[in-house]
Amino acid sequence: MTVPAGLDFVVNKSNWKQHRFDDAPVSDLADGQVLFRVDRFAFTANNITYAVAGDSLRYWDFFPALEGWGRLPTMGYADVVESKHPEVAVGTRCFGFYPMSRYLVVEPSAVSEVGITDGASHREGIAPFYAQYTPTAGDALYHAEHEDTLMLMRGLFMTSFLADDFIADRNFGEQVVLISSASSKTSIALAHCLSSRGQAGAIGITSPRNYEFVRNLGCYGQVVTYDEVRSLDSTPSAVYVDMAGSSALQRDIHEHFGDQLKHSCSIGATHWEERAPSDEPLPGPRPEFFFAPGQGQKRATEWGAAELQRRLGASWAGFRSFSEGWLTVKRGVGTQDVVRVYEETLAGRTEPHHGHILTLWDES
Repeated sequence: MTVPAGLDFVVNKSNWKQHRFDDAPVSDLADGQVLFRVDRFAFTANNITYAVAGDSLRYWDFFPALEGWGRLPTMGYADVVESKHPEVAVGTRCFGFYPMSRYLVVEPSAVSEVGITDGASHREGIAPFYAQYTPTAGDALYHAEHEDTLMLMRGLFMTSFLADDFIADRNFGEQVVLISSASSKTSIALAHCLSSRGQAGAIGITSPRNYEFVRNLGCYGQVVTYDEVRSLDSTPSAVYVDMAGSSALQRDIHEHFGDQLKHSCSIGATHWEERAPSDEPLPGPRPEFFFAPGQGQKRATEWGAAELQRRLGASWAGFRSFSEGWLTVKRGVGTQDVVRVYEETLAGRTEPHHGHILTLWDES
């Protein structure tokens, strides 16, 4: 079949401020391959975290690019426009990880009503969650009218849901949970999960610019700005969830809470430009990276996949309803909008209540 020209948005892996669009001709499919036409995708600060962890967690390996350049993963919807796989029908619409591109070719290694797994060789060794494409027809969370919200927050909500579950599972004995970059959607989702569970007070740490927005959300028990961290009461036992990635803020929290800090985990890097690793040890626990797929696999084994999905779905329904009170979806069309949103997000200039949905097609 004849398809319109492909297009890839790529960034320089050593300098994310450099980016470009590459032509991406669509080759004839081999037997067993499937061609997705990427309809729309979400872009948030979480996608910048994928660049930060691109090498260590192999995010750059999801979608190969020319040497030195990378294709950032995003969460979105795409439609099968050509298939040489007997179990995947043309017209199948799927939620999953897609590049900032017009097309994606996958090589399904497993197909069912609830999932298509890309078994392409470049994904070997990557957590299976990242290679799953969920057909809308078999998706218990899917509602056509909620596609934008699902794209924007389903993936990051799963991270937050599993982070909350990890904290409960490990039983650190915390009285408060400190969450940096409190205006980010992943942080808001975590605070909502914590408040819904009622097990710990969530303290949001944010910039003066976003202070009123975060305070008015209602899911944080207390909100402070970054320069007020050392004024917090340091006597309660605490867990720190680092969504900002700021080395200076991390040190402030570790030094201020000391032995009362029972766990310190890193999830995001919204303040990626403030990373400055030091050889000087931090007081309190050694920071650990939180790997959501690992906790998800643990719970799938312990609870069973169906029970994990049931709990996730129930929690998601509450958060989606909560988000209607503060989230405004902003749609962008074409290359100029993609560049604008990327650059604004990279520079930290986006509004926290905006959720950006993008497409590389001139008409969506």
